[in-house]
Amino acid sequence: MNHKILTMVRLSLVAAMYVVLTIFNPFSYDAIQFRISEILVFLCFYRKDYSIGLILGCFIANLFSPMMLYDITFGTFATILAVVCIMFSKNIYIASLFPVVFNGVIVALELYFAFKEPFLLSMGSVALGEAVVMIVGIIAFKLLERNEGFMKMIDANQNYPKFAKES
Repeated sequence: MNHKILTMVRLSLVAAMYVVLTIFNPFSYDAIQFRISEILVFLCFYRKDYSIGLILGCFIANLFSPMMLYDITFGTFATILAVVCIMFSKNIYIASLFPVVFNGVIVALELYFAFKEPFLLSMGSVALGEAVVMIVGIIAFKLLERNEGFMKMIDANQNYPKFAKES
C-alpha cells in the first residue's frame, strides 16, 4: 500500500478512536473528567505525525461538549500544546505531565468562564482525572512496547530504538 495512504488511514483511525472514546464516555466533559481517549496522546511519543489525528479527533469530540465553543477553541489548543510537547519528549514519564498541566489549567479556565465553576477546584479535579488517565496510559504503553507487532503496527520511529528509522 502507498505510504501516504497508509499514513492517512492510520491518522484517520486515531482521530476516530479519540472521538468514539470521548463522546461515549460519560466522564469526558465537565469538572470531573476521565477522558480515556487521552491515553492515545502517547502515540505521539513514538511517532510525531500521530499528533494530526489526535488534534483532529479532539476537535471533533469537542463539538459534542456542553462547552462547545470554549472546548473547540481552548480544549483543542490544550491538546495541541500537550501533543507538541510529547512529540519532542525523550522520557515518557515527563511526557505524561504535559496533558495534566495543560488540560488542568486550560479546561479549568473554560469551566470558570462557561459555568462559573471555581477555578482552583476545577483545575485540581481536571488535573487529577488527567493524571489518573496518564498513569493508565504509561502502564499500557510500557506493556505494549514489549510487543514488536504493536510497535510495527504503529510504525514507531522515535523513542523506540528497535524500529527507529528516518521518516
